[in-house]
Amino acid sequence: MATALIPTVRRLGLAPSARAWDFLSVALSVIAADEGCSRSSSPDGWTRSIDLSVALMDPVFWHARREILQDALGFLSTDRWRIEFVGGGLQPAPPPQVMPRPEECVCLLSGGLDSLIGALDLRAEGRRALLVSQIAKGDKQTQRELGHMIAGDGMHLQLNHNARPPAGFSDRSQRARSIIFIAYGVLAATCLATYRDGQTVDLYVPENGFISLNVPLTPLRMASHSTRTTHPVFMRRLQDLIDAADLRVRLVNPYILKTKGEMLSGCADRAFLLSHAGETTSCGRYARTAFTQCGRCVPCLIRRASFHAAGITDATLAYKYDISLPGRKHRDFEDVRAAAMAVGRVEASGLKDWLGGALNAAQLGADTAPYEDVARRGIGELGSFLRGVGVIR
Repeated sequence: MATALIPTVRRLGLAPSARAWDFLSVALSVIAADEGCSRSSSPDGWTRSIDLSVALMDPVFWHARREILQDALGFLSTDRWRIEFVGGGLQPAPPPQVMPRPEECVCLLSGGLDSLIGALDLRAEGRRALLVSQIAKGDKQTQRELGHMIAGDGMHLQLNHNARPPAGFSDRSQRARSIIFIAYGVLAATCLATYRDGQTVDLYVPENGFISLNVPLTPLRMASHSTRTTHPVFMRRLQDLIDAADLRVRLVNPYILKTKGEMLSGCADRAFLLSHAGETTSCGRYARTAFTQCGRCVPCLIRRASFHAAGITDATLAYKYDISLPGRKHRDFEDVRAAAMAVGRVEASGLKDWLGGALNAAQLGADTAPYEDVARRGIGELGSFLRGVGVIR
């Protein structure tokens, strides 16, 4: 697992802090457990009890912060995590020549539309970002090409955890996947010259607020059946862990109160966006549809709705399923039907009825009104698109 990661980091002259290596070890162990533990064998068919032992360089330090980590993971995946830390963690040898990076911040670049806009907006602001990607099957080359065009002579760091669950098995829910992506970003942040000078580094996690909140479309999609990878509650709890670990990295999502359509409309480099938006990938089923975006999962629907809302032609290379065709085959697909039901419920009973208890002020630690507003605008974009293609009338 992660066998190519250490040589890649050394070859680039990067020397992350020991604490960042330990955090990455935690994240790698979590992602392996998440993929290797079946949900189907749990009492309710979903919630797992996961006991995890992680070898670290400084297990005593991390033991004192274990509750914060378990709390963050519990919210992220709604599993019960019990984590123990033991000694013997790997501390990679530093490269022959350490090269502190000149970039001033770090930005995650997934190959998706939101991360593309985030990187473009930072560049337009004159902020030089070190771009970090988690290599996804089928997306590696697109990430590399976009990263090179945006970063220029700056660094684009592509890493892969290479988690390998037992032969013939993989839990595809992958609800904990965002922690590894953020751990890569933290690792990179500690390599910046500004971090070594004692400054705090901003780690940008660009994601539109509607999908970050990911309000369950129907009551059957409650809890982690709707992903929480960039949910503001998870991000705040993970920030608590990063702070408790004395890692001077600040998680930033500038778009938490924007819809995807608003991100498209407000992109600071419209020319680049119009030329390359179609190359990005949003699909939640990409690897299961022969690396063609399906066009009917929730991320695809929100993507298509965002183009519609922004008045921009959707230049996506292809969608496997055309939900605008006559007949019910694709319109009755679970995600399409759930989206239509959510739109109908908001229109019939109001936003509050649809939201239910999804936006909890105590958990958010903030006034829910701004989040409710982005949810209202996001469901509005979705409804306008579904009407445009004839799914609802």
